[in-house]
Amino acid sequence: MNTLDIWHDIVRKRDPAGLHEILAENCVFLSPIVHTPQEGRELTTWYLAAAMNVFNETFQYVKEVVTAQHAVLEFTCDVDGILVNGVDIMTFDEAGRITEFKVMVRPLKAVNLLHAKMRAMLEEMAAR
Repeated sequence: MNTLDIWHDIVRKRDPAGLHEILAENCVFLSPIVHTPQEGRELTTWYLAAAMNVFNETFQYVKEVVTAQHAVLEFTCDVDGILVNGVDIMTFDEAGRITEFKVMVRPLKAVNLLHAKMRAMLEEMAAR
């Protein structure tokens, strides 16, 4: 399985439907917004789907560092006039599925903006 190719396709289409294929059942999501690890494929999918709705067409990966067990993908995105810079750090199991997905974001102004937008998006998704 080429997990990163599938991931890039999901991001390009902004369609979380393919996440089930690449996330391990016991995947852990670590967010710059939520202080506790979010455990399980369903929660990880929920957070990643919300992020896909918060980030816009300016989202792009600008650098990748990849090994068989890990990938670090640096991204940028302009959200409400604030340049968000961050990294997605992925850990893969033997089958190539993501077992850990960690997001780190800078600067602080971007973290605060994303916190507000992610909270609103998660509340909207929960109400559906």
